[in-house]
Amino acid sequence: MGTFEDLVAEGAAVPLEGWDFSWFAGRATEERPPWGYARQIAARLGAVESALDLQTGGGEVTASAPALPPLMAATESWPPNALVAARKLPLVVQAPDEGPLPFRSSAFDLVISRHPVVTPWAEIARVLRPGGTYFSQQIGAGSNRELTDFMMGPQPVSDARSTSLARADAEAVGLEVLRLEPVALRVAFFDVGAVVHFLRKVLWTVPGFTVEGYRDRLLDMHEHIQEHGEFVCTSRRFLVEARKR
Repeated sequence: MGTFEDLVAEGAAVPLEGWDFSWFAGRATEERPPWGYARQIAARLGAVESALDLQTGGGEVTASAPALPPLMAATESWPPNALVAARKLPLVVQAPDEGPLPFRSSAFDLVISRHPVVTPWAEIARVLRPGGTYFSQQIGAGSNRELTDFMMGPQPVSDARSTSLARADAEAVGLEVLRLEPVALRVAFFDVGAVVHFLRKVLWTVPGFTVEGYRDRLLDMHEHIQEHGEFVCTSRRFLVEARKR
């Protein structure tokens, strides 16, 4: 294992484009949800005529499907990610996460989204055709709060990502919630460089994170990992499936 300075510099130098977490191999692990999101998405994409992937990141999950529908569109708000996704998917439109979506009403049989920053429920309901489905794996309330609290001190947990709010918001725009499943998953970091890269990439974990601004806490993290072999926290996810009535 490298020195504290070497590990921090390494984590700070990793490019942020795309949504590929392969760099973490051997440096961090995250237990996977039991439902197999990518597998389920692949099956659904192969069974519809039109689909929209919201906040696609680098398009990695959707592009992994063996077959895409005749109309396959995606949105992404961050220009570097949109460029990456455009190399993988047939139609990628740069659009704000919160909407509006640049598509006509009732355009899609299926809308999908993996880890959306925000969920524009009204726009989702608008672009879905009657009987169409929204299928999404989302980040739950308090995800990785142990890491947030370690870096920032104890923080309140907002209900903005709660399953109860997701249900209420979906039903408020006329969607019928068919499935809503939460899960808690073990996450382990094996060096401070992995923590640095994660906090740079997953921005909401420690808002405003910079290496210089959190150097003292990163040193404490480095010492914790040296003593215990890992830093463990809990990610929270939920699967939501909703149908337009």
